[in-house]
Amino acid sequence: MRRRIPLLALAAAALLAAGCATVPRDPVARAEYRANNDPFEPLNRKTFAFNDLLDRLLIKPLALGYRHVLPAGGRDAVRHFLDNLNEPLVFVNTVLQGRIDNARITGCRFVVNTTLGIGGLADVASKHDLPKQVGDFGQTLWTWRVPAGPYLIVPVFGPTNPRDGIGTGVDLYLDPFRYVARAQAYGSPVTLGRIIIDGVDKRSRNIESLDEMQKEAIDYYASFRSLFKQNREAELKGSANPGRTPLPDIYDDPGR
Repeated sequence: MRRRIPLLALAAAALLAAGCATVPRDPVARAEYRANNDPFEPLNRKTFAFNDLLDRLLIKPLALGYRHVLPAGGRDAVRHFLDNLNEPLVFVNTVLQGRIDNARITGCRFVVNTTLGIGGLADVASKHDLPKQVGDFGQTLWTWRVPAGPYLIVPVFGPTNPRDGIGTGVDLYLDPFRYVARAQAYGSPVTLGRIIIDGVDKRSRNIESLDEMQKEAIDYYASFRSLFKQNREAELKGSANPGRTPLPDIYDDPGR
């Protein structure tokens, strides 16, 4: 849990400081400013540049190596297994949001994939009209009409906002597998390993799309911000397949 304290602290500080940001007087600039919801853009751009450097030097090479060593079928099995571990959190959040049918589907998915899918290595449920659902506590707060707060770029973890930062902390606290691992005296190694594997796998699935976006974008930061917001908006509305282009989830908060 300690690894998330900086993220939550930054989110809370940004939420308090949001009202102190200078709003442009020009109507056009003001409209763009409000649409972007990025009052800390100068700092965010510097952090984004740091994350991009880290990605080029470490994360992308790891993702390329992972894709080279593990065939597509193996990577799919890893993805299904990690997604299955996340199903209890999705279940809890869909219940909290009042999406009972989504919770029913998620519960059935977990049972089917854990048993027939050999611990979740295969997504058998999707073949039986039980599609993957979306649910995290940031989304739950959204359904409770909690404002997002300003757009933020957090070192290593990437784009978020105060609402999603708090949501991530709650999801980590609620995650039952963290307690199971801790009870077996493997809490930290298992949690860290899960985060690393999840991030590397997701980054490996977005290598070409992210390279193309970076190559074609006039302003990579602005394009990334726009894509993140489109994907997150789709997730908030319950879509398991948001966005036209996959978002580089290595920058997304783990534990969702």
